[in-house]
Amino acid sequence: MKNVLQLIGSFHQGGSERQAVQLARLLREDGSFNVSVATLENAGVLQAEVEKLGLAEIPEFKLTSFYNANFLKQLTKCARFLRANKIEIIHTHDFYTNIFGMFAAQLARVPFAVASKRETGGMRSKTQKIIEKLAFRQADAIVANSAAVKNYLISEGISAAGIKVIYNGLDLERLTPRTTDRKAICAELGLPDEENIKFITLVANLRHRVKNQPMFLRVAQKVSREIPNAHFVLAGEGELAEGLQNLAKELQITENTHFIGRCTRVPELLSVSFAGVLTSFNEGFSNSILEYMAAGKPVVATRVGGAGEAIIENETGFLVESDDAEAMAARLIELLRDQEKARKFGAKGRKIVEEKFSCAAQLENTLRLYGKV
Repeated sequence: MKNVLQLIGSFHQGGSERQAVQLARLLREDGSFNVSVATLENAGVLQAEVEKLGLAEIPEFKLTSFYNANFLKQLTKCARFLRANKIEIIHTHDFYTNIFGMFAAQLARVPFAVASKRETGGMRSKTQKIIEKLAFRQADAIVANSAAVKNYLISEGISAAGIKVIYNGLDLERLTPRTTDRKAICAELGLPDEENIKFITLVANLRHRVKNQPMFLRVAQKVSREIPNAHFVLAGEGELAEGLQNLAKELQITENTHFIGRCTRVPELLSVSFAGVLTSFNEGFSNSILEYMAAGKPVVATRVGGAGEAIIENETGFLVESDDAEAMAARLIELLRDQEKARKFGAKGRKIVEEKFSCAAQLENTLRLYGKV
């Protein structure tokens, strides 16, 4: 049985981290490979899930910079671990692990190195892009989580031959709410519980401007004028929160807008939501879109990254141009005024997730890739 290492940046609740931890679990349950997990930061809410995998150890290679003596120290330590454990496949999952893991794999002469890319433009500086491109040249394969990401990599000069599209898998069991009691859920999340309120939800961190929450707030202002019982929920934490809250005050929408911080009860939140929204300037492939669809909610999203690979226009939701608050507001108003259409969109979206974006499909495609070793 071949030894494979999943190198994960941390166990915080981000999309990349969630997908990496999920893949490690799926591979362990499948049993075709002997799976190990290592990290650059052994902390985060997903840590408990990793511990349930029953691994002998989870080594940490903590970095402070790419440009100091500690980087070389940790690189040497990781290469030593790879050799000692006879790792034959290393799979990295984000910008930082791509760079660290690919060079460690070269140092340890790991036979097969797999990098990952889950974003398009707007996230990395020119220097970061150059460094990551160097790391990609050390990889035997690069997993892109959408065709849009693959096309972006090709536009950046990466050979198409080494890029494999494997869509994010969604754990539908994990996304089943533990309760559907609206009053209890709203009380826990600090939301008003009146039955006539229609929650429009955006699940996205408040750390990166690329998520474009100001557009969401401008949409909220426009929709609230037409549909007073529409309320808008921002689920996420980060340093942009205060500025966004101030913008909500300027737009005079604080009564209809709710900042609930990091949400560990996303299934419950979505169960009381009317629709899900994505406002990003750039994306790779949004986990939030899949989660909205899995919850049976219609989706209105900006036409970025892989959004068009998940959403079927006028069948499961709508796509609008980046930063076009007017168009997004119009689409949401259309759905709020035609709730039967919204219900049909949600039902079809759920079916598409079950068929195309399952954990089983993610595992099967990953096993096929690993089988090339």
